[in-house]
Amino acid sequence: MNVDIRNIMFAFGLTLFAGLSTGIGSTLAFYTKQTNKKFLSGALGFSAGVMIYVSFIEIFVKARASLEAIYGATKGYWVTTISFFAGIALIALIDRFVPSGENPHEMHDVKEMKEEKTEDTALLRMGIFSALAIAIHNFPEGLATFVSAIQDPSLGISIAIAIAIHNIPEGIAVSVPIYFATGNRKKAFLYSFLSGLSEPVGALLGYFLLMRYFNETMFGVIFAGVAGIMVYISLDELLPTAEKYGEHHIAIYGLISGMIVMALSLLMFS
Repeated sequence: MNVDIRNIMFAFGLTLFAGLSTGIGSTLAFYTKQTNKKFLSGALGFSAGVMIYVSFIEIFVKARASLEAIYGATKGYWVTTISFFAGIALIALIDRFVPSGENPHEMHDVKEMKEEKTEDTALLRMGIFSALAIAIHNFPEGLATFVSAIQDPSLGISIAIAIAIHNIPEGIAVSVPIYFATGNRKKAFLYSFLSGLSEPVGALLGYFLLMRYFNETMFGVIFAGVAGIMVYISLDELLPTAEKYGEHHIAIYGLISGMIVMALSLLMFS
């Protein structure tokens, strides 16, 4: 594939912009107090709404369309569904076997200190898992943005803006729990930054290594699996923690708000 170097740089710039917009969301952690649990509850609910909505309405649908184009309606739907639950199984295994980070031999004189440490550890793990899911999600997304921009710059701009809007609340999903767990703004921003960085990395690696092998089947399977990962994290980590740190309705209002923001972004750039 012979492409002008200027087109490649333009496409990469768009992908970099889209991916690193997670940092915009992560900066919200810099303006919140560590004791503001209502904000934490609402933000986690918001992030869960974004992840659940985009997984079912956009990612799963795109995966199904790609696989049905290859295998037909019935078989393609089956492959999509199996890939979706395979993604859930993958992140569930990671959740099961990754150590919690607690030291079983460590003793605390004060019970409250132990409970606080346990809560902080759970938040930190949740933020890291969110970063993992978003990084996996952004990797093929980066390739899609990059290739679209090379083929049609106008289409590439539209896709990049839409993905950038999607990535802002995803940055919240990573940075807020890590900041509340550690109190470290730099660490919160770093994890969010790295999760977004996978998008331009995906563009480069995909272009130079996978372009000959990347097809609709691979795209569909990866996207369906990522949808499963994001739904699992939302239901197993984000929503329960949002309920724990705030009132029930704050978490639900955050959830619905996240869905509305994601829906509007899809409508605006569809």
